[in-house]
Amino acid sequence: MKSFRLILLAAALIAFATQASAQTKVLFLGNSITKHGPKADIDWKGNWGMAASAESNDYVHLVTKGLTEKTGAAPEGMVKNIADFERAYADYDVAAKMKDAIDFHADLIILAIGENVPALKLPEEKQKLQAAVTTLLTALKAGQKPVILVRSCFWANAAKDEALQQACTAVGGIYVNIGALSKDESNYARTERPYKHAGVANHPGDKGMAAIAAALVKAVP
Repeated sequence: MKSFRLILLAAALIAFATQASAQTKVLFLGNSITKHGPKADIDWKGNWGMAASAESNDYVHLVTKGLTEKTGAAPEGMVKNIADFERAYADYDVAAKMKDAIDFHADLIILAIGENVPALKLPEEKQKLQAAVTTLLTALKAGQKPVILVRSCFWANAAKDEALQQACTAVGGIYVNIGALSKDESNYARTERPYKHAGVANHPGDKGMAAIAAALVKAVP
């Protein structure tokens, strides 16, 4: 009986170690909600996810904190703003522009894009976005088997979100639908403090960032 218990304990420890090691390198890919440097003309002074009140309150740092608590060890992270991909995904040179992210060999990839993608007016445009995102995620996998989370748009958009979900499915990822968050006014930064620029104010505030982070951490296997 004692030896059986030891076997069970060993199995549990191996399972925990496997879970922890699976989250040791985390790649965050997104836009201004993920990270945006100071920009005087819009009165934004931060260098983190717009428009969290502090770096520690943006979803990237809250997810990192959540994963640390979940696994018992702080993961190594890479944060990259790929708004240029959103705006020109059809002709984006993934191999060249994403080399650092590909070479990072993340165990967990979190893709949080869509807000800057131009309106998808035709089915062909939605298909092109889906194909481009699939190509991007496939390149980031680099022949490995990372956990992939693809987050829906904060400002819900049926066409964009469907394309993102299809790309997520194509690479075996986990789709995280946060569309309901934008329906709650209290998730916007404008409800927490005044902003001179409406675009900044329209971003998720601390509450919105916390909600995004909670959804992502919950989705991690």
